[in-house]
Amino acid sequence: MSEVEIGAGKRGRRAYAFDDIAVVPSRRTRDPRDVNVQWSIDAFTFEAPILAAPMDSVASPATVIQMGKAGILGVLDLEGLWTRYEDPEPYYAEIRALTDGNVTKRMQEIYAEPVKAELITARLAEIRAAGVPVAGSLSPQRTQEFSQTVVDAGVDLFVIRGTTVSAEHVSQSTEPLNLKKFIYELDVPVIVGGASTYTAALHLMRTGAAGVLVGFGGGAASTTRAALGIHAPMATAVADIAGARRDYMDESGGRYVHVIADGGLDTAGDVVKAIAMGADAVMLGTALARAAEAPGGGFHWGAEAHHPELPRGRRVEVGTIAPLENILNGPTPTWDGRANIVGALRRSMATTGYSDVKEFQRVEVVVAPYHQQ
Repeated sequence: MSEVEIGAGKRGRRAYAFDDIAVVPSRRTRDPRDVNVQWSIDAFTFEAPILAAPMDSVASPATVIQMGKAGILGVLDLEGLWTRYEDPEPYYAEIRALTDGNVTKRMQEIYAEPVKAELITARLAEIRAAGVPVAGSLSPQRTQEFSQTVVDAGVDLFVIRGTTVSAEHVSQSTEPLNLKKFIYELDVPVIVGGASTYTAALHLMRTGAAGVLVGFGGGAASTTRAALGIHAPMATAVADIAGARRDYMDESGGRYVHVIADGGLDTAGDVVKAIAMGADAVMLGTALARAAEAPGGGFHWGAEAHHPELPRGRRVEVGTIAPLENILNGPTPTWDGRANIVGALRRSMATTGYSDVKEFQRVEVVVAPYHQQ
């Protein structure tokens, strides 16, 4: 890709966000009822290529169970309110009621309560008892401490999720997580990220991960770009990492690693374009936080919002627009792509002539910046 000159002493690549691209219809169209949007990873098949982000405003044990029954994968944050407090509901109510002036400080205090191994076990057991796939997420910093607890609790898919995760973390003060050794010794498939570059993703794929999360500071609740000056436009990031997946398949003799877009996905159109750029699935936060059943009650926040030293996120009010079933499958009360996400994906694939998600990754796209009025 050609570079542009920023100034006499610096050049940079031109990168694209989802709003900068569009998919293009082909010579063929299909009946939406004939389109298959299922997604499989390891031994598990889901009705739609959607994972719920492990964020307290999105995923509680009850909503994870509901998502599983609706055919998508809910992922519980194993460092969230549900593993710090026996009854987290009063803290949810307090977070919703906080004024903007004191929300960060009070959330730091609430999340200072230690994570409890017995609550990790209890929450995952509740999900397993409901008969849906069990997925939990830890940060790289907590993975070694609690991973055995998670595996012993019977997790089906293990997610290691951070703002950015590398296969080569360097520290002079602590022993870093050896991802390759950790994944090799684990008995369950691991999804790891975020990553935003070809090289970073390729190294993560070489650790044995089943999936790589793509994204860095692109979500509605993230302020990473303002706090750290770091941002990865998602259309380019997904396309780069899809390229890494292709090259890793050649390198490894055919081993396939799933690419999961995680960030910058607000509407159904964003989901469509993530898959068009090469993603196998998407991880949604804001979109699912708008569901009537979402534990955030119309508010949305991630772990970055209460970081004890350098918060890089915020609590945002996203509102409540429809029950989860309508957010996923419609009918929708909105015109802007915030609901019936699966229906919109199915219709877009049908309109452009593709019958399944893997085929749709080959759809033609154009650079067409869009500025909504």
